[in-house]
Amino acid sequence: MQLLRPRGVYAPQEDTELLARALRSELRTLHLPHHAEVLDVGTGTGALALLAAEWPTARVTAVDISWRAVLAARYNAWRLGLPVRVFHGDLTGPVADRRFDLILSNPPYVRSPRGDDGADSHTWHAGADGRVVLDRLCAEAPKLLREGGVLLLVQSVLSGVAPTLEQLTDNGLSARVALRTMIPFGPVMERHAPWLERHGVIRPGQRKEELVVIRAQRS
Repeated sequence: MQLLRPRGVYAPQEDTELLARALRSELRTLHLPHHAEVLDVGTGTGALALLAAEWPTARVTAVDISWRAVLAARYNAWRLGLPVRVFHGDLTGPVADRRFDLILSNPPYVRSPRGDDGADSHTWHAGADGRVVLDRLCAEAPKLLREGGVLLLVQSVLSGVAPTLEQLTDNGLSARVALRTMIPFGPVMERHAPWLERHGVIRPGQRKEELVVIRAQRS
């Protein structure tokens, strides 16, 4: 899709495409009810929400904390003629009283040193351990899933897959890694590489990271 992306809104990248692959597979195989409720948390340009909205039985809602992202996603939905409702708010806050059959999220997960205020850092900065948003998502998203509902989220292995799986399991979901891919470091990770090396997060000279999509389902 050719999408409007204002400055300060996350540009769809390899992690977006990996989650899109998982979403396409899920839509083909999951027995979604008629008028299935789908939620995209941290929608950015709305790329994933718009992909879900192409599914004929899906009713798609999206949320983002950035007003620029909200307005961009609303515009992109309008231009493509796809029925996506986009709300402004922090993670699941605007929809805390609703329940969904499918939840998607590409949250910020980049491990970053304190004081990093690079351009657009709010779209990827996730603290020294990369889990500032992931931990909140693991706590909040399970409460919004209907019986049989599925959560799909993408993250870097460098931010800790085991804690994500453990937290989702502790919150009543059956969780596993559904997809994996290796990608070269982008500009942000290249800039952080010396800091990551000093803290033993990556090997000296390592300039690739593994991304995973985690699939978690409520029984």
